[in-house]
Amino acid sequence: MNTISYTRRRFLGTVGATATTLVLRPSSLRAAGEKRSDLAFVVVTDTHLGYNDKDSAEQQWLKTAAAIDAAPGAFVLHLGDIVDGGREAQYPKYVAGRKLIRKPVHEVPGNHDPAELFRKYVRPDIDMAFDHDWLRVVLLGNAHRDSHDGFITADQISWLTDQCAGAAKQDKLLLFAMHVPVHENKHPDRGWFVKPASGQKEFYALLGSHAERTVAVLHGHFHNGLRGWSDHGPVHEIVFPSALYNQDRGLEKQNAPGYNLPEFRAGFTRVNIRDGAIELSYQPLGAEQPATKTLARKPA
Repeated sequence: MNTISYTRRRFLGTVGATATTLVLRPSSLRAAGEKRSDLAFVVVTDTHLGYNDKDSAEQQWLKTAAAIDAAPGAFVLHLGDIVDGGREAQYPKYVAGRKLIRKPVHEVPGNHDPAELFRKYVRPDIDMAFDHDWLRVVLLGNAHRDSHDGFITADQISWLTDQCAGAAKQDKLLLFAMHVPVHENKHPDRGWFVKPASGQKEFYALLGSHAERTVAVLHGHFHNGLRGWSDHGPVHEIVFPSALYNQDRGLEKQNAPGYNLPEFRAGFTRVNIRDGAIELSYQPLGAEQPATKTLARKPA
């Protein structure tokens, strides 16, 4: 299946043009009542190559990439902090490991990834979207190098609005991927999120308009294993485990909102979206069995 991609740079360059320059129309929409096929992919995040100025993170990434290559899934999402501390020399090492994965890999930058280096080594356009089957995946760069908090700009909201409208016209569901969580998470959580003055309100307003069509919002950043919330309508907000290291902050014992699986080894996650559920299989590297979480979802 050919992948169709959309970038924010292209969008900005065509503002004022006719709508047909922005939206590709399918030959026919899904028949009423027709179920969407299962769709599987892999999520990895926070590889932090160069961590502590040692090669252990690179070696961990090479092992993880080989395991991801062997795992089922149509594509891979990397949710940021590709390298540690903006170390430029680590990006070619990351790219070398990525070549072990014989499926498309799509990244967003994290707060450790300078935008100019991400564009140089990973992808020229930071904000982009692609279509796979019935799903539009929207990748958004929302991290600062000088802060653990995130942002979503007015220009990004405009582009996201366009992507949502295009997905609706093509009868596609939506999946958002960004590094920093939008969801408020105060103590005992990290307290790192997109604050109301930095685009949180605008994003949730947009999400509310497309909640029935949105499958989930995906994040990295926390190094807390598999963490998530589902208190914004039918939309799940999920934070994924680091491929390098995770910490148990005792969130379940402290009755923190949402969930946090009791597994904190480094790993990646296999995601399977089917008609009634989102199945998460958190696979610690080298472990025989994954930790699993099934989230019910309301089909659009």
